[in-house]
Amino acid sequence: MKLKGKRAIMLAEENYDDLELWYPVLRLREDGCEVVIVGSGSSKLYTGKYKTTVNIDKNVDEISAKEFDVLLVPGGWAPDKLRRYESVKRLVRDFMAQGKLIATICHGGWVFISAGILKGFRMTCVNAIIDDIKNAGAEYVDKEVVVDRNLITSRTPKDLPAFMREIIKYLSN
Repeated sequence: MKLKGKRAIMLAEENYDDLELWYPVLRLREDGCEVVIVGSGSSKLYTGKYKTTVNIDKNVDEISAKEFDVLLVPGGWAPDKLRRYESVKRLVRDFMAQGKLIATICHGGWVFISAGILKGFRMTCVNAIIDDIKNAGAEYVDKEVVVDRNLITSRTPKDLPAFMREIIKYLSN
């Protein structure tokens, strides 16, 4: 229970990558972290690419970065929807301004691109958005996990063990 007392936000939207949402949620809860599933407000229930579902605990307008230690964004097609909401982008910018941990995998980098917070960071992502990451001012690194200050990123579901190892290590300090 090394994460007892820590609080995490997992953002969710339609067509999230099932593993990239559920693996981190379950892994954090296993170590005692409270995980709140936060949606854009478009629905109370979202379906993943592989048909698992997730119920939303709160809408993004109902929470504040001050209440949490980490913000996670799964991949899939959900990030393309999430980045269209000003309240989601504001939440990301608030986490960054407070120096709190933000983490994403796969296509989730799109949310951070749209929030305008990647300039000067080193990170990784799925190969489909490498150009987007570079155009946002980040340095792309092809590794299973990249930790740069308060940003942790990974490429695809096969990198989830390394991704979660670094998130838990960061939150444990």
